[in-house]
Order: sequence, then C-alpha cells, then structure tokens
Amino acid sequence: MQHGDVCKLSFENERFDAVLSMNGFHAFPAAKHKSFCEIYRVLKRGGIFLGCFYVRGERRIADWIVRYVLDKKGFFTPPHFTKKEAIELLKSFYGEKVEVKNHRSILIFKCVK
Repeated sequence: MQHGDVCKLSFENERFDAVLSMNGFHAFPAAKHKSFCEIYRVLKRGGIFLGCFYVRGERRIADWIVRYVLDKKGFFTPPHFTKKEAIELLKSFYGEKVEVKNHRSILIFKCVK
C-alpha cells in the first residue's frame, strides 16, 4: 500500500491501465481539478478511469446531509460539482469517451483515455 497526495501523484506518466476511484472526489482536497489532471497524466493511452462520487443538486436530503454534516465533520470537502459540471470536466479530459449515469446523488462514470 502506498499513501500520497492525489494532487501530486508520485508515478511516471502513463503508468496505469486503469484507475478506480470509488467515492473519492467529494473527499479530495479543494483543488479537485488538479486531482483529475494527475489521474489523466498517470493513465495509459487507451486506459480506463472508473469511479463514482457525490454530485450536488440531484437530491435535496443528500445535499443537506453533505452540507450540514459531512462537510462540517471533514468527511467531504467542498466545492462539490453538479452533475452537469462533473460531466463537462470529465469530457474536457476524455472527450466523447465518457459514459455517465447517476443514482440519486451519486455520479457513476467510465472514461477511456
């Protein structure tokens, strides 16, 4: 096991065939865009990026819990993306090779570099 900073990964470019992030981005530091850049950098051409994370604006009760409980306790870290913002961000890296669906307030995605 290796611990590190998702905004500054210690791996060379195009090292991994796949990257999996299950419920991570909503807990990553405020510089979330940098973590997407780093994951893209270490993913091989043709590699797959899979994951899921919380998106705001899809379910009022989830938004309330995130804002008043999970953010306050430090389990989640704002800012949080809307579904539209998240899709635009993923497409800015992976173009049309992005598949997205959501279940309530969780965005589930698959991207191919």
